[in-house]
Amino acid sequence: MLHMQDNTEFLSNFTSKLPTFFLTGIPGLESAYSWISIPFCCLYATALSGNSMILFIIATQHSLHEPMYYFLSVLSATDLGLTFSTMSTTLRILWFQANEISLDFCIVQMFFLHGFTFIESGVLVAMAFDRYVAICKPLRYTMILTNSRIIQMGFLVIMRALLLIVPLLLLLKPVSFCKRNTLSHSYCYHPDVIKLACSDTRANSICGLVDLILTTGIDTPCIVLSYILIIRSVLSIASSEERHKAFSTCVSHIGAVAVFYIPMFSLSLVHRYGRSAPKVVHTMMANVYLLLPPVLNPIIYSVKTKQIRKAILSLLFAK
Repeated sequence: MLHMQDNTEFLSNFTSKLPTFFLTGIPGLESAYSWISIPFCCLYATALSGNSMILFIIATQHSLHEPMYYFLSVLSATDLGLTFSTMSTTLRILWFQANEISLDFCIVQMFFLHGFTFIESGVLVAMAFDRYVAICKPLRYTMILTNSRIIQMGFLVIMRALLLIVPLLLLLKPVSFCKRNTLSHSYCYHPDVIKLACSDTRANSICGLVDLILTTGIDTPCIVLSYILIIRSVLSIASSEERHKAFSTCVSHIGAVAVFYIPMFSLSLVHRYGRSAPKVVHTMMANVYLLLPPVLNPIIYSVKTKQIRKAILSLLFAK
């Protein structure tokens, strides 16, 4: 009897160290998952085809081999990565109602999900700097944004993401989970996972806060500062036509910043203050947060950037 009790205790400890998490689809609508999967598939198809087309056009059109479009190609590649990061678990839940996920797979998903999110934030800063140089220092544009400098900026953005995400996820390995581990979303999201821990997670919380400060806390003020300098420079232009032309080159980037940061801040607010809100609100906000940028960014740049629009039309209607 004592031997059986020891075995049970060992298994309990083992499962707490190697837990299984249960992802959440859309609460209360389980019977309609097959229908709900249709718009999700359409959104994923839009994100994948739109971003792939942007990458193909920039790669094949020599006239688009400029700093602005290099940054746009990195943004599109990042959006593809974000789409693939969540697509597998979301569609698995909607098609097969298979919502179990191991801690190791959860950590892998968070590595790509949070990693690509950090990279996207950094790329948006680089694009803001590109717009600042193009409008405020047009004569020095090619001297400042050389190919080697663009590569250095891309390398720094990727290295920052890796240096921030790896310690955050390594700290999850020793954490114990000792209750039913039901997550709020259809994918693993670090703040969501940490809430289910029953051991000390102060180190995880501090690391998460540091990551937030070193990404959003730095990137958002940098983007705002860039646009303050851009606005000041544009308002000093005498011709209203030239002012309009200068501002119009920033519209696409402002749209990309809005569709990235607004859902992110909204999801953070829902997590922190919306605990009494229905679970459907949490789930929908989480899906909007990661689906909106990959879906809308190609549309924004296709509609608002003349060169991209012309290239797409020539590709689609080429004889």
